[in-house]
Amino acid sequence: MAHQGEDADPAGVPPHPAADPAAPADAGLKAGAIGFLDALVIGLNSTSPAYSLAAVIGPIVALAGIYAPGVMLASFVPMLLIAAAFYYLNKVDQDCGTTFSWVTRAMGPWAGWLGGWAIAMTGVLVIGSLADVAVHFGLLAVGLDGWAANEVVRQGLTVVVILVMTAVCVIGTELSAHLQDVLILAQVFFLLVFAVVAIYRIYAGTSTLDSIEPSVGWLNPFGAGGAALTGGLLLGVFIYWGWESAVNLTEEVEDSATAPGKAGIWSTVVLLVTYLSVGFAVVGYSGTRFLAENAGEEEAVFAVLAHEVMGGWDWVVLLAVCTSALASTQTTIIPASRTALSMARRRALPPHLAHIHPRFRTPDVSTWWVAAIAIGWYLVVNRISENALLDSLTALSLLISFYYALTGLACAVYYRRHLLESVHNFLLIGFGPVLGAGLLTWLLVESIGDMSDPGNSASGASWFGLGPPLVIGIAIAVTGILVMCFWRLRDGRFWLERRGVADPALVHSKKSTPRPNGEPGPDPDPDPGITSERDS
Repeated sequence: MAHQGEDADPAGVPPHPAADPAAPADAGLKAGAIGFLDALVIGLNSTSPAYSLAAVIGPIVALAGIYAPGVMLASFVPMLLIAAAFYYLNKVDQDCGTTFSWVTRAMGPWAGWLGGWAIAMTGVLVIGSLADVAVHFGLLAVGLDGWAANEVVRQGLTVVVILVMTAVCVIGTELSAHLQDVLILAQVFFLLVFAVVAIYRIYAGTSTLDSIEPSVGWLNPFGAGGAALTGGLLLGVFIYWGWESAVNLTEEVEDSATAPGKAGIWSTVVLLVTYLSVGFAVVGYSGTRFLAENAGEEEAVFAVLAHEVMGGWDWVVLLAVCTSALASTQTTIIPASRTALSMARRRALPPHLAHIHPRFRTPDVSTWWVAAIAIGWYLVVNRISENALLDSLTALSLLISFYYALTGLACAVYYRRHLLESVHNFLLIGFGPVLGAGLLTWLLVESIGDMSDPGNSASGASWFGLGPPLVIGIAIAVTGILVMCFWRLRDGRFWLERRGVADPALVHSKKSTPRPNGEPGPDPDPDPGITSERDS
């Protein structure tokens, strides 16, 4: 157990192995490797805006009709509230494990471990699919439709893409950030060109489909009724998910106490503007019937619609989806690998996963492990059927809702002694994150109810009388519990960590004593009531 004194911080968590003064200087991640703008770009690319729009614009329009932009606006609310929780938790604990570390401090090691497991598994589920989309749309963009239709060629190229993106992540955070800068510029440029041309053709009367002039009234999230809003919010969890990758790089970002959290918040705002702009253009140009009829076909929405809007320049939109998925393939590796690193150095996973490359100062072992498991999952699930891969992506909403809600709740619990000190603290640190957690918990319950019906799955198949996505989600949860219990018996040191509360010196922005690895440490004279208390 962590004892009082120099070996424990105010939350009762022992310092990272990298914080040991005797450790070599290059033992930790490379501090100050990237700046705020780089973190913002990585947060944006992690959500894969173009791919996310291609995946959900049809289903959202099928649910809400012309009020699809309003549903996307409503989906933004819980994301912003949880982004606030990430900001305030990162302010007092700059740990690349984010949810894992914060929930452990606030709610104990069992809940923290499960939060970390959920983050790692989201990467495993989605990395292969993102790389597959990048390959598919990239081949279509250059006219290699035959290659895109060839399953062996597409899957082989997908594995190559994953390996290349993993190598980029290992070689260095700076290289990753520079590549992300190029990809986001290309993606945003292509999307804006598409949106501008579509809106111009609406008002010029040259639309080839049943166009509708955009209206501000489309922003009403309740316009299509409560059921449509509920279904749209479930989809919204997916399109906004990923912005927190900026916070997973907290130990490698300049001004780590505030910049990563701000990057996460601004990522959600930029995404909102992007989604609403393209949403208005797409719904206005095509009308609701075309999108509803093609709700289940990503390619029909952005490949066919791209041809309708751009004609021979449709490759522009195809390339936007390609670069979007390619960027997200790389950035999705970041939270999974950093979370595994954080768990390993706290002895919640095998210690070799905490290895830092001596030259590049990135978590090379955990990064390659994430890639290997993701490739295995992608190939095995594809052997079952393409629909099985889609079902595994649907299961993502369960994991995302779980760890986002856990983070929102942990924020209020960790700051519990400071929530009534000001209106600001109560609303932004307590009420807001808890409200966001409540909304996501409700969405989690709704998702479970929806997925329990096999008819709602992409394949329409029944596994054990339930929908495949729910079975996949349950299997991941059960596997996580079994691995956690096994490691608890194998090495129980992590489970000796105790809960705590936020250090007043950090809450009130007083200067704190930095640790050797650059993390903020406790105030030289911390509140003895917090340092000595053991919360049960």
